[in-house]
Amino acid sequence: MNDRVWLYPHDPDPDAIRPSVAVIADDRGSVLIDAGNSPEHARAIQAAIAEAGLPAPRWLVYTHHHWDHIWGACAWPDVTVVAHTAAVEILAEEAERPWSHRYLRDQVEANPKLGPSFRARALAVPDWTDFRVVLPDLTFEDTLTLPTGVVLRHVGGNHAPDSLVAMDSGVILLGDSFYPPPFHLRGPEDTVDYGLIKRLLNERHSWYIDAHSSPRRLSEALAESG
Repeated sequence: MNDRVWLYPHDPDPDAIRPSVAVIADDRGSVLIDAGNSPEHARAIQAAIAEAGLPAPRWLVYTHHHWDHIWGACAWPDVTVVAHTAAVEILAEEAERPWSHRYLRDQVEANPKLGPSFRARALAVPDWTDFRVVLPDLTFEDTLTLPTGVVLRHVGGNHAPDSLVAMDSGVILLGDSFYPPPFHLRGPEDTVDYGLIKRLLNERHSWYIDAHSSPRRLSEALAESG
């Protein structure tokens, strides 16, 4: 994006459910926005950070608690994990689940709507030996400014109650904040959060980046919003 905000792009295959991950580079320690969908994904991002010569991440921000944004966290060493307070109880419950391929199969048999998500999880994590769900070390309610100047703001919404956005250098990283609820929780009336999109566009950031699409300049985002 620029010399400070770097993006490891999403997988365009929707079945992979592999979102983009941003690195906000800073000599005091980089800020990682989301962890990747698996330890394997995290290691690929680590290799890209090293190849680009960026400072190692010191902070890891969860844009929200969904698996594809946090399951790589167990592969990130020496980071402070940051999230909204609403993520803590949800992640604590997720951490207690007996994650394995058998567990994934059993859950899909009980609720077939889980199929797309749980099949993607099985592909993302072939080996569960060292896998664990990592709870945040630092939480906040409304806004938080990290020591590097990265600003985090809670926006909530229907996709996840703990959704937050990260802002730096004219870039706003949206996670999945304006998306409808996950497939297995989605009703026929659920759609994207156009109200949130409008509010964020009114802030006039130079770049708008959600986790499963290509980056958009302000002019492009305005044109798409109608």
